[in-house]
Amino acid sequence: MRLRPFSLGLTAPLQTARGAVDRRKGFLVAVDPEADGGSVPALGLGEATPLPGWTESLSACEAALRGVGGGNEKRELPADAVSRLDPVETPAARHGLALALADATARDARRSLSEHLAENEDFPAPAETVPVNATIGDGDSEAAVDEAEAAVERGFDCLKVKVGARDLDADVDRLRAVRRAVGEGVSLRADANGAWDRATAREAVERLAPLGLAYLEQPLPADDLDGAAALRDRQKDVPIALDESLASRGLDAVLDAGAADAVVLKPMALGGPDRALAVAKRAREAGVEPVVTTTIDAVVARTAAVHVAAAIPDVAPCGLATGSLLDDDLAPDPCPVADGEIPVPSGPGLAGDAFDGLR
Repeated sequence: MRLRPFSLGLTAPLQTARGAVDRRKGFLVAVDPEADGGSVPALGLGEATPLPGWTESLSACEAALRGVGGGNEKRELPADAVSRLDPVETPAARHGLALALADATARDARRSLSEHLAENEDFPAPAETVPVNATIGDGDSEAAVDEAEAAVERGFDCLKVKVGARDLDADVDRLRAVRRAVGEGVSLRADANGAWDRATAREAVERLAPLGLAYLEQPLPADDLDGAAALRDRQKDVPIALDESLASRGLDAVLDAGAADAVVLKPMALGGPDRALAVAKRAREAGVEPVVTTTIDAVVARTAAVHVAAAIPDVAPCGLATGSLLDDDLAPDPCPVADGEIPVPSGPGLAGDAFDGLR
């Protein structure tokens, strides 16, 4: 296994619970049958891009990968290497290696990654395109309307509006203005990123109910599953989606609390594309809709997330239009957004030969 570190600038700082992040740093993970032994059927490529608060630190990610694979040393990769990486303690490390091995297996079988993933979960043939949402920032009403109208002109029919940075009156006004501007035919979501307390969230769901939101994402802090469940009971016209709660508490706790109508899955934070799809399957079986997004990853992990979404039957619009948030990238994007959809690469593995220069 070979590790190649990278550092990519963001177009704007990413606000996290641990402060602002202005660069995404991680590792390309490459596996090779000549160097890594019989457990690797072909060349494979993965990405481990930790985001503290969601995953382990960069140093912990590197230590975990070097611990199971030797880093850039030539030694046989253990057949159980992936299982040695804890998906809770070091999810980004596990994502990088699991993706590299899945890419290798799919390439060896001459199948796309989404076909490989779907078959492992007994899902039907994956979709050829994945619907995606546009994200509208936390600017004032005029800015939000301008962004929303521009997104609809580009072909998006699902918009996610950031809320929670302003007082509730301002956010309600912003969402009403966006709904008036784009009409009822556009699906509208709101994402509070855990910014509200219970009283504010209760008022929000009452006032937002007439807007026909597809869902309200993470209205309360991540650990307040009881509060999220109470919101669902209080106002059934506003479905509740959980994102940060999934990372901090896990799917079992979310389901046990009856806290969500939808869950937002980040493969990097869940420990790999295989684990993300398994969580999606369990959520769907429990009547909770899965949506796939990223932790603002580089192109390799973004492409893998597209394959995960494609493998989920009839997936709702996903938060995968995130490449524009990076100043630069590791390679040209093999699945750019067009008319609110992302075409799924059909070549073997991640994207045929699109990443050969990185392997």
